[in-house]
Amino acid sequence: MFVSGLSNQIGAAVGSLAFPVLGPLGVVAVRQYVAALALTAVARPRLRTFTWRQWWPVLLLALVFAAMNLSLYSAIDRVGLGLAVTLEFLGPLTVALAASRRRVDACCAVIAAAGVVTLMRPQPSTDYTGMALGLLAAVCWASYILLNRTVGRRIPGAQGSAAAACLSALAFLPVGLVVVLHDPPTAGAVGYAVVAGVLSSAVPYLADLIILRRVPAQTFGLFMSVNPVLAAVVGSVVLGQTLGPWEWSAITAVVCANALSILSSRV
Repeated sequence: MFVSGLSNQIGAAVGSLAFPVLGPLGVVAVRQYVAALALTAVARPRLRTFTWRQWWPVLLLALVFAAMNLSLYSAIDRVGLGLAVTLEFLGPLTVALAASRRRVDACCAVIAAAGVVTLMRPQPSTDYTGMALGLLAAVCWASYILLNRTVGRRIPGAQGSAAAACLSALAFLPVGLVVVLHDPPTAGAVGYAVVAGVLSSAVPYLADLIILRRVPAQTFGLFMSVNPVLAAVVGSVVLGQTLGPWEWSAITAVVCANALSILSSRV
């Protein structure tokens, strides 16, 4: 679980190194290609057997998958890795809290909201566009979770996710062509983007397949709480994006809200 989380954040950090050449859009395009190759190799979807009842959630999933990665990487470009991932993490946290009617989960929602208010407090350096992109990534991640449940019920195995990744990659093909023709990228920039795709898509996906066979879902969800912390640490070490005490307090609030909600559900 630690390797999966760390790989995901290092991949995002490495991908951001290609922003000056490819931009977030170009990096996301390459990441989509890598994700499609990895998922197709593992799941081998039988596209010809899909019915329309199976296709429509796959199409929505492809759209959400693309929007989630593009909004996240655009947010990373503007507000940094740690804050972008913290805002994105509100997506799965909201899905988990919305399904509950317990008072403790209401308290967790208040704690997480306090963290968001702290991040978005008015100050001269606040990048509200970057914050909005991070929140859009959170909405997309929540939608991704809900759509994945529908796809998983209608299509066996990971075939639905693989089909969605392929469609998303196809949609980004024109983007890749425009980037290459308009301003041919350097080999280093393409290499960074490919590494981002491998570390942030292929490795976490394959690792999660193994993890979820050995580790209870609640334990897995609890460990996911550390992703904003890992992102902040990786952002500081790899990219030099240092955070102040207010930002760290906001990250702590979001992480604690998720951890408290999961731990209290075991009691």
